[in-house]
Amino acid sequence: MNALPSANDPVTEVLTAFRDRVLGVSESVISTGDGLLVVADTDSSHPESVAALAAAHLSLGRRMAEQTGTGPLREVVSRGATGHVVILAIGERALLTVIGDEGLDVEALRHEAPLLVERLGTLLEANSAAG
Repeated sequence: MNALPSANDPVTEVLTAFRDRVLGVSESVISTGDGLLVVADTDSSHPESVAALAAAHLSLGRRMAEQTGTGPLREVVSRGATGHVVILAIGERALLTVIGDEGLDVEALRHEAPLLVERLGTLLEANSAAG
C-alpha cells in the first residue's frame, strides 16, 4: 500500500474500511482536483499516474454534464474488460478514484459513496487546516 500520510492516518483507514466493505474494490486513490496525489491504497497501480488521469477524466465528465444539462456530475465510470474505474468528486478540490475488478458491486459502491465522500471531505479539510 502506498500512502503519503501514515498507514494509521484516518484517511487511509477510511479507504481500507471501504475496500473491505464493498465487494470488488481493489484499490483507491485520492488526489487534488489538479491531479496531485494525496493518498493511495494501491498494490499494483501507479498512484501518481492514476491521480493525474483521474483529474483530467473528471474534468471532462463535469464539462460534459454542463454541456448536456444533466445537472451536477455525480461520478465518472469507466468499464474495461476486466474491471471498473469510478471517479467521485470530494467537494470542489479533491477526488476519489476507485479501482475494482469485474465483480465490483457497483450498487454497493453507489450506496456507500455519499457518506464516504462526506467523511473523506471532512478528514481532508481537517488535515489541510492542521497542516
